[in-house]
Amino acid sequence: MPAQFILNLFIAFLWMVLNDEDELRFSTFFIGFLAGIVIVFLTHRFFGQQFYLQRFYYVIKLICIFNWELFLSAFLVMKHIVSRKVDVKPGIFSYKTELKTDWEVTTLAMLLTLTPGSVVMEVSPEGNVFYIHALDIERYKDTLLRSLGKFEKAIMEVTR
Repeated sequence: MPAQFILNLFIAFLWMVLNDEDELRFSTFFIGFLAGIVIVFLTHRFFGQQFYLQRFYYVIKLICIFNWELFLSAFLVMKHIVSRKVDVKPGIFSYKTELKTDWEVTTLAMLLTLTPGSVVMEVSPEGNVFYIHALDIERYKDTLLRSLGKFEKAIMEVTR
């Protein structure tokens, strides 16, 4: 991946030099960078890796998924707060994850903790089981599991 980006920068600088302008312009560099993206995309299979901007797309996708889940969980918690009758049944459940590296496990734990209504209380020493506290386990456990699945899939797309 870094080799593709460095090659793209090299193409952009080469584009600027070959244009033979009196001064360096950002617009010339940008056009060269876009040309480099096309060239690197057409030749990325020779690197034996995925195209480097694909990972950037997956990072943006993970951020969008998190923002949507944050909005939904905040709405559900707000609904509990403004209701007249407080009928919550908090609880703890375990969740086994497929994520392997410390970075992936930490990211999943932080994304889940940042969404209202759930907290990762502990991660097993092996790093494959989360113990999660939910605000209303009876009503929202399925929603939480769905969110965990989405986060997990998006994290795997970014890191693998």
